[in-house]
Amino acid sequence: MAKQCAICGKKSRLVWRLVKLRGKYNPTIKRRVYPNLQWVRIPPNVKKESYRKFAGKRILACTKCIKALSKRK
Repeated sequence: MAKQCAICGKKSRLVWRLVKLRGKYNPTIKRRVYPNLQWVRIPPNVKKESYRKFAGKRILACTKCIKALSKRK
């Protein structure tokens, strides 16, 4: 399974860190930033439309989607 959120599709991205050297910025350091993915079990009686296809399953989801899942009306 890829390091990607099953709900929103959020995945890793490449970021550059700007290092200041003698008054100028030197964009030298590149690193990969991964989303905060957690295993979560989606309840079988979920009401939100975007989560229905995952009902009753255990998936990798980003924390933003998990937070939205807990906000039920």
